[in-house]
Amino acid sequence: MNSEVTFLLRALDEAFDRKSWHGTNLRGSLRGLSAAEAAWRPAPGRHSIREIVVHCAYWKYAVRRRILGQKRGSFPLKGSDWFARSGGEGEKGWRQDVALLEHEHAELRAAVTGLKASRLPARPPGSTVTYGHLLRGVLAHDLYHAGQIQLIKRLARTART
Repeated sequence: MNSEVTFLLRALDEAFDRKSWHGTNLRGSLRGLSAAEAAWRPAPGRHSIREIVVHCAYWKYAVRRRILGQKRGSFPLKGSDWFARSGGEGEKGWRQDVALLEHEHAELRAAVTGLKASRLPARPPGSTVTYGHLLRGVLAHDLYHAGQIQLIKRLARTART
């Protein structure tokens, strides 16, 4: 495997679930959260941690689909981008959403493993950005939302006191 692809895989993993220097990654930000905590909203109309988790799973799916040249429509949930998650499904529903995120990360990782470095500067059909840009974007997306989740957890603790 080419060193550029290897680098991107490591960076994807560090942003998602591997030890890194920057602190909590996306998967780490979810550690120990209950369904009730994941469903809490910082304000009316704001996203819950659970909704952010499914949003991140969706974008891992979308990037994988673009890398592989697949058509839309195979994401397990109806809709796109943001999905309403009420939390009414309890712990089982929350665990299923986290499992979906983990599954989509593994699928994205597998797609990147098969990517030739020579394709990184090229654009997928119908895209305005390159394969490399998509991959750097999805790992930045994980880190952005990991930080957002950390802030929501702090807000929730403050709201309870």
